[in-house]
Amino acid sequence: MFTGIVTDVGQVRQIERRGDAHIVIATRYDVSEIDIGASIACAGACLTVVGKGNAADRWFATTVSAETLSKTTLGDWKVGEPVNLERPLRIGDELGGHIVSGHVDDTAEIIRVAPEGESTRMTIRAPADLSRFIASKGSVALDGVSLTVNEVDGDLFGVNIIPHTFEVTTFGRAVAGTRVNLEVDLFARYVARLVKA
Repeated sequence: MFTGIVTDVGQVRQIERRGDAHIVIATRYDVSEIDIGASIACAGACLTVVGKGNAADRWFATTVSAETLSKTTLGDWKVGEPVNLERPLRIGDELGGHIVSGHVDDTAEIIRVAPEGESTRMTIRAPADLSRFIASKGSVALDGVSLTVNEVDGDLFGVNIIPHTFEVTTFGRAVAGTRVNLEVDLFARYVARLVKA
């Protein structure tokens, strides 16, 4: 489990495709504290650490399945790409965002990016089958970042990115047409299933 609070922006160092994708990501994390088999949210996708560097050469490696590649933007990654990173929630940690599983539902498209006061307003188009899980003042995770939904209009919804979030995540590079990983609120999904039952 994660909170959607990004704690590092890593960088894709190496990609090798042979069925699945084998990806190496440079990080500022102290990799001596990361166990092989641990989970790290990478642009919102929960990935397993299968290798790592040392204190002087900080990186971790992960294997990305075909299923994850088909549901996320990870298949589009190139060497040098910045990646929002978050280590998993530990008991006793502050829950600063919302409960995020790291199981990306699908990709969404940024339709518009515009300044609004000191913040940046983004309009996002969700896949039609997921739009019913997105509610005004509810939560979503976009590329692993916990955000509050401002409003919903059909399959479009709006979010505001405050200056701090804009600076410490990959959203500083976001433009219209950018695809982002979308995870809808876990509770919204369960409520919708209960109502349907």
